[in-house]
Amino acid sequence: MKSATEYLTFETKQRRELVRITERVAALVQRSGIAEGMVLVSAMHITAGVFVNDDEPGLHDDIWTWLEGLAPRADYRHHRTGEDNGDAHLKNLLVHHQVIVPITKGKLDLGPWQAIFYAEFDGQRTKRLILKAIGD
Repeated sequence: MKSATEYLTFETKQRRELVRITERVAALVQRSGIAEGMVLVSAMHITAGVFVNDDEPGLHDDIWTWLEGLAPRADYRHHRTGEDNGDAHLKNLLVHHQVIVPITKGKLDLGPWQAIFYAEFDGQRTKRLILKAIGD
């Protein structure tokens, strides 16, 4: 079995931002030489997330509206520790912090409209994401 690991670093310009990373994940898969397997895409921070969905601006706006409705910027008990990002932790729980994408015939096996996104909920500082491909 082969494996390949790469770390991506993000420092978003905004506190909340979506970053399409499909091509970066696909490049790792290609470099890995793995024909059949899977790739884990995992945010290494509890105020960020990773998801697969359509790359359509209206949907992106809908996602932000949905997340803000379920986890609005508010006065959370977490803020008593001196932090101000309680909503970012809750948004992470809603979106989740990782996805696993199949690798088939040496390529990401995504549906026709699917793309992989890094979702930043508390940005403007350096954060990491791990890509780990495994297979044969």
